[in-house]
Amino acid sequence: MLTALSIRDVVLIEALDLRFDAGLGVLTGETGAGKSILLDALGLALGARGDSALVRHGASQAVVTASFDPPVGALAMLADSGLAIEPGEPLIVRRLVKADGGSRGFVNDQPASAALLRQLAEHLVEIHGQHDDRGLLAPAGHRALLDGFGRVDAAPVARAWEQLREATAALAAAQGEIATAQADRDWLDHAVAELEALSPEPGEEETLADRRRMMQRAEKIADDLNVVEGHLEGAEGGLSKLRQAARVLERIAGDHPALADALAAVDRAVIEGAVAEERLRDAARELQFDARAQEEDEARLFELRAMARKHRVQPDDLAALAGELRGRLDRLDAGEEGLGALAAAVTRTRDGYRAAADTLTAARTEAGARLDTAVARELAPLKLDAAKFRTAVAPLGPEQWSAAGADRVEFEIATNPGAPFAPLVKIASGGELSRFILALKVALAERGAVRTMVFDEVDRGVGGAVASAIGERLQRLSEGTQLLVVTHSPQVAARGRQHLLIAKSHDGTVTRTGVRALDEAERREEIARMLSGAQVTDEARAQAERLLEAA
Repeated sequence: MLTALSIRDVVLIEALDLRFDAGLGVLTGETGAGKSILLDALGLALGARGDSALVRHGASQAVVTASFDPPVGALAMLADSGLAIEPGEPLIVRRLVKADGGSRGFVNDQPASAALLRQLAEHLVEIHGQHDDRGLLAPAGHRALLDGFGRVDAAPVARAWEQLREATAALAAAQGEIATAQADRDWLDHAVAELEALSPEPGEEETLADRRRMMQRAEKIADDLNVVEGHLEGAEGGLSKLRQAARVLERIAGDHPALADALAAVDRAVIEGAVAEERLRDAARELQFDARAQEEDEARLFELRAMARKHRVQPDDLAALAGELRGRLDRLDAGEEGLGALAAAVTRTRDGYRAAADTLTAARTEAGARLDTAVARELAPLKLDAAKFRTAVAPLGPEQWSAAGADRVEFEIATNPGAPFAPLVKIASGGELSRFILALKVALAERGAVRTMVFDEVDRGVGGAVASAIGERLQRLSEGTQLLVVTHSPQVAARGRQHLLIAKSHDGTVTRTGVRALDEAERREEIARMLSGAQVTDEARAQAERLLEAA
């Protein structure tokens, strides 16, 4: 419930601190005293548009602070938003609006956006303003009102709708891909054919380039190899001379140890020279220039590079590209089978959605019947005996299905016996409409005992027994919860558990609006004023006393 409201520099209010009790609280005052300013201030704290016109003339900023005993749902919502409030701690919502524009919001001194405050307000306060009946008259909001009244769980339908939406999107995407692929079929066939004919391999381009460079150097190296071969081989070559020296040393090596060492060294040189001679032959064989092989390698290399340029990839990526394009062709060929599976998924999820929506429709129909009964109970005391109310639940076309279901919900009335049902706004007169709205609000509000409810002049345009019936219903509605009513009706004011008087004062220069709680004697005098007008009579005071006793 709302426990306190602190207002600083809002329109005509310079400074105001109010505390609120549970049950029915009434706010009265003469016309023009500024009763709507209180509701504007509360709305500002709860995320309404922060208009700089709300800042009192001459002040730099307006500040509104609202304190609540928060319900569990509000704490859970704040926790999900990253704002932690300790259990048992009061919830303090503060909003600042600067005179030069801009606003800031806080929840227990933690920064909060206006959007977050509006989301929080859904768990704290339900405000029915003087023009709020437009919302009740708009069919677009009737479905949500009925779901709230009937505690209808639309979550299974929302999940089924998401599954249907995903399946439909997957089918559409596959159809688009296949349509695009079909348009490129000729190109795909040609590209795959030439890539598979080329049969590129990863790393092939580098291997061919290295071999080509080696062949280009082969001719240059050949002359140098011939010179080296001449130095090593032949009768006058280095190896021949070393072998001849070794044969001579073999005859005399036994004559001196040094000669034996010399022979061993020469033998090693002969062995190493033979190894070098063999490696030179290997090099000559491998570097042997082959003009035909070079032409073939160059042709292959140029083909790979040309194909890579054509497809704007690196030569090493050609093999992967060939696989990718082949996969597209294969998917295209298998497209009909894939589309069939996706279409079957759409059918399956549509059937699932339809089943969930049918269950929701049944729940709404049952809730609508209960709402009709609840509203009907309120009509006779409000002097609408001949009128009838009904909740029409009608199917929507598939193109209008949504996560909220497949129903259109609209509240309708018939004001006279035998008259056809039609929307509220098209049938009811001003006075009737006000009473219908009250009956509907009372019936709907009976389902929610968590939030504070605020009614702004819901009794306008009625008096006497009807006003008394309105007061009785508002009092009954406030049991176990908190309900605040801005009223001009003494019959309603007498029902209040707490009575706040809103008055305007003027000191010759500045006009101010103030609010104060009334004691029993002051309440009697205020209700008497409401009964008789500016001149309070003894009869009015006696009537006020009777109203208070009856309440």
